[in-house]
Amino acid sequence: MSVREAGGRWRLGLGGQLQVEGATLEEAADELVRRLLAHALCLRSETGFRISPEAPGVDLRWFEFLYELGSIAARGDDIRKRVFLQAA
Repeated sequence: MSVREAGGRWRLGLGGQLQVEGATLEEAADELVRRLLAHALCLRSETGFRISPEAPGVDLRWFEFLYELGSIAARGDDIRKRVFLQAA
């Protein structure tokens, strides 16, 4: 995970796969969790993900992480602990 402050805004990045920003670090973290949850639920949905043939190589660890987050959410648990442990 990368954490940067630039121009009064906080930017969080996760393994080059996802980047978000917010006015505060908490706002950026909330957005990161929201976007990760959306990705995870999409992956676990019936329609899944569509990956463009022009996309660079797929990192299977990213999809494993998303699937794990989706499993946590499906149990009704909060994914935050796992997200920020992953980043440590």
